[in-house]
Amino acid sequence: MKFPKAVKTYCPKCKAHTDHSVSLYKGGKRRTLAEGQRRYDRKNLGYGSTRKPEQKRFSKVTKKQVLMFKCQKCGYTIMKHGIRVKKLELVEVIK
Repeated sequence: MKFPKAVKTYCPKCKAHTDHSVSLYKGGKRRTLAEGQRRYDRKNLGYGSTRKPEQKRFSKVTKKQVLMFKCQKCGYTIMKHGIRVKKLELVEVIK
């Protein structure tokens, strides 16, 4: 699916429709010292296999891509819920 790199949409901070630059959300690196990660590592310690069963087959064919809209006027970032597509391509729109 092709999606424009720049879109005019509503900015809640400016309270007006402004130009936004569009980018794909990419999850950051997991923090090893975060409480949830420490708890997960502690439960996985010891003999035997991991505590959660290994997934045999995966039912979903596509991933949900989250779009990030950054306002060109104030720099406010809005994240839009994921669109389920095989490939999301950001393209430059020529008017």
